Amino acid sequence: MAWDFETDADFEAQLQWMREFIDAQLIPLEPIYGGLPADEWRVVQDHLRDQVKERGLWGAFLDPALGGAGFGQLKLALMSEVIGRCMMSMGIFGVQAPDSGNMELLAHGATEAQKERWLWPNLRGEISSAFALTEPFLAGADPTVIATTAVKDGDEWVINGHKWFITNASVADIVLVFAETSPEGRPHRHASVFVVPMDTPGLEIVRDIATMAHPDVEYGQTGNHAELLFRDCRVPADHLIGQPGDGFVLAQKRLGGGRIHHAMRWLGQAQRSLDIMCERAVSRSSHGKLLAGHQMVQDYVALSHMEIQAARLLTFQTAWKVDKYGASAVRADLGMIKAHVSKVVLAVLDRTIQVCGALGYSSDLPVESWYRSTRFGPIGDGPDELHKSVLARTLLKGYTPVEGWPTEHIPSRRPAAEAKWRELKQRAGIPEP
Repeated sequence: MAWDFETDADFEAQLQWMREFIDAQLIPLEPIYGGLPADEWRVVQDHLRDQVKERGLWGAFLDPALGGAGFGQLKLALMSEVIGRCMMSMGIFGVQAPDSGNMELLAHGATEAQKERWLWPNLRGEISSAFALTEPFLAGADPTVIATTAVKDGDEWVINGHKWFITNASVADIVLVFAETSPEGRPHRHASVFVVPMDTPGLEIVRDIATMAHPDVEYGQTGNHAELLFRDCRVPADHLIGQPGDGFVLAQKRLGGGRIHHAMRWLGQAQRSLDIMCERAVSRSSHGKLLAGHQMVQDYVALSHMEIQAARLLTFQTAWKVDKYGASAVRADLGMIKAHVSKVVLAVLDRTIQVCGALGYSSDLPVESWYRSTRFGPIGDGPDELHKSVLARTLLKGYTPVEGWPTEHIPSRRPAAEAKWRELKQRAGIPEP
């Protein structure tokens, strides 16, 4: 069995190009990114995307058969870590959520005609998409119970329902809607996925929801989360992806690799936050010595580094498992890294704010903004509590209940221990007294 922690030279060169590209072209824009003219940014964005495409790094999350580069999850994890240094780079590399997950769903479930209409334009960056699953009055972590319905009426489906916190809906061209079509199929064969163009009559964008990350939300900004109403919203029959009842299976297709990518992007952000902490520690003095000389700050630095490195290895191992065994075989591992890394990045961001003091708490550094946006991590894509529960149940399946004393009960083990000792003495040639 071989263990190799070295990236092959050709791919390392690609990663180095990504680092230099992001550091030189994107990170410098961060202080003014939110105020850039939209029409000018689209032109510049296309210019930057063309450079990524020339390197063969655009939309790399899909397998070759599905229109992607086929790097595999381990290489994608390394790429995602670099991209996480600057979250706006997701759109430059064509891996932005929810588009990336939607493309995986369409790649697995759509017909060739549907792919021509929605997948390939989405992959090329010509259109954008949203995914409407969660609802305001039912637990978003439980897709087995949804109130939105789709009823067949001739050659159309009629959708009625209320969706909540739908990322990018106010800027998307299409939304993939999760709706119940077969109540008798509950819990896992009751729902279906439909492609609904955003200009479809009966679809209303109620608002973009103010959040911890954007309390003064401006409607129609990328990254916003919308509230949607469907009132007798009609779509043609060919807007159904897969067969009626396939929704749950299709939805799972968009989650596996995405959790690895989320985790590694968070770790890229965590490392950049640690860099800010360390620079401040060696630059700022307090009580007669540098912050770096105070043991509490040293503890923050060391603990943050240890947590980042441990989380990286855990995520890399999970990516390797997905490449080797497939996402469905390591579902618990995927939930584990999502739950673990979401806590690690928040802990590192919090320590950085603490070391930087009022400056860290202020908007003069990017850390407070990262903290506010990343705080959604333990909630989104299934709350951490759910992933921990799945992990625990998976682990517990490997154990058999015992009656009476536990297996490790020392008094119960003593007779066997004494017998084993007599056996070993006999084999070693020690005569009995």
